[in-house]
Amino acid sequence: MKILTVNNKKEEKFLRQKTAEFDFNKYTKKEIDALIKEMKKTMLENNGIGLSANQVGLNLRFFIALIPRNYPEQSPRESASILRESALGKFYAIFNPEIIKFSENKSIMEEGCLSVPNVYGLVERPEKIILIGYDKNAKKIKIKAWGLLARVFQHEIDHLNGILFIDKVKELYKVTSKQQTENRV
Repeated sequence: MKILTVNNKKEEKFLRQKTAEFDFNKYTKKEIDALIKEMKKTMLENNGIGLSANQVGLNLRFFIALIPRNYPEQSPRESASILRESALGKFYAIFNPEIIKFSENKSIMEEGCLSVPNVYGLVERPEKIILIGYDKNAKKIKIKAWGLLARVFQHEIDHLNGILFIDKVKELYKVTSKQQTENRV
């Protein structure tokens, strides 16, 4: 799978479109499992902690995320480095997600994106959310999330709605590959 980026105008146009609802009737369990596995592989190979279907060219409303258990307040860039060093983490595959509640309290944290290479920025988001959606077996789920988990969920749902983190950034900066490596834990 190839990750679409804003560096290509055609790909950026696709990334900025709202995705179509995921229809479980169109896919077998085996196809869904294979899709999740391939997306997870792509995400990890690119040092990500979240990946929406439209980032790999699929007009489908779902995302995956792998959140480090012991580092809930790390920035996404630091978390990706930790995941490479340790396979420990909570994995999520969420279909047709919707945030039904946001906390009033907000926090500002650094974000990056596989579709916006070598660019990071400070983004303000609600600290806590309640998300509903479906798991890979079409079973309804409800998740209360806070900290990094809430941030990643909001970032990925923004993707599914055609919104990029650079649209919400408070302060934006570019880093070189060398700087990115040096800043990791």
